[in-house]
Amino acid sequence: MPNLLLLKPAPSGAGFLLLAVATFWQMPVPAQVSAPTGYLERMDTDGDGAVSLSEYLDWMGYAFERMDANRDGLLESHELPGGRGRPVTRAAHRESLTRAFKRQDVNGDGRLDAAELSAPPQ
Repeated sequence: MPNLLLLKPAPSGAGFLLLAVATFWQMPVPAQVSAPTGYLERMDTDGDGAVSLSEYLDWMGYAFERMDANRDGLLESHELPGGRGRPVTRAAHRESLTRAFKRQDVNGDGRLDAAELSAPPQ
């Protein structure tokens, strides 16, 4: 699976938010699994058969942490892909991921099952 970075303009004007797990470094990427059930198995850290918002944020937030070179909770333009773009705060990134989670949670139970997790982004 290729490494992927998906950026989306934030409606609040906060800049570009990371919405998909990404990396630019040659390192093992935890999100790279070969089957949809593999995502569920890896993301479901408590083993209850579904992914909670907390598990989703932990899994999907690793790219932000990896890119935040100075660990200040802010991705500045030089830390963003291509060295350009508006700064992105950790809070704005997590808010964006929360919105994405809620869109994927089709049945509204606050958890992503294998079908919801493997569905195309909403």
